[in-house]
Amino acid sequence: MNQPDAEDTRDASWVIVDTPLPLPALREFCADVERLWRINPCLEFGVWRRTGSAAHHAEFSNLSNQQRVVLDMRVERESDDAFTLVYSQGVKASTRFLLAASAGGSRLTITDDYSRLSDAERGARLHEVDKSLDAWGWALHAYLRRHQRWQHFAPWRWFMRRCWLPLTPRARRIGFMLVVITAAELALVLMVALVYWLESR
Repeated sequence: MNQPDAEDTRDASWVIVDTPLPLPALREFCADVERLWRINPCLEFGVWRRTGSAAHHAEFSNLSNQQRVVLDMRVERESDDAFTLVYSQGVKASTRFLLAASAGGSRLTITDDYSRLSDAERGARLHEVDKSLDAWGWALHAYLRRHQRWQHFAPWRWFMRRCWLPLTPRARRIGFMLVVITAAELALVLMVALVYWLESR
């Protein structure tokens, strides 16, 4: 990945996500801050609630650093293609989302800023640094590819919104394994039925 343009990255980490969505569709997708966060496979949410027109309160376990996090944030919009989540507590000061058009669709750059604390305090709290950014980028990439393919299919939209997103990452993995096992069992039953039908002819 390349370093984001015009960003001071001395106390920051970032991930760049290439998406198949046209830029207007990515703008619409990113307007839902809660959905963006819930796609992160390392966060197990206990609470997410809106506390204002541009403010949220979240409580979750971060599996990437084994921290229990209670967080209040506000959304500061710079333009249609740039906004920042500013945190009122924690080692991380903010997360900035930068959207841009690309040859294949669009690009989303997510930058975590840790510049609020002094070097000494930041060094003493390294265990609180969020290590989930790379996994979040990959999860967003996969989700947006599926979203581009299935977004016009109403049952898929309902399932993702009402069933998949509220699940914890652990529950999603268990659900996926159950689907795979069920599909394998069904395939085995069909194969046995086919063999029986062929032999009985």
